[in-house]
Amino acid sequence: MSAAVHICRHCDGPITDPDDSVYIGHEPGSSGPGWNIWAHREHAHLVGPDPDAIRILARVLIARALHSE
Repeated sequence: MSAAVHICRHCDGPITDPDDSVYIGHEPGSSGPGWNIWAHREHAHLVGPDPDAIRILARVLIARALHSE
């Protein structure tokens, strides 16, 4: 049985050396268990939060602030 090849979240390249992989976190799925996020050791500090999720959250918070009483 072979080990799973992880994909770097920053560069989308395969991480072939297990010692070069850094676990970043877990991303939940909308209809399943989700998946783990990995990055190359030199890319780990470059991985940030999903910009789409940040944009959507900002719009929701602005809408709540404008319509709160």
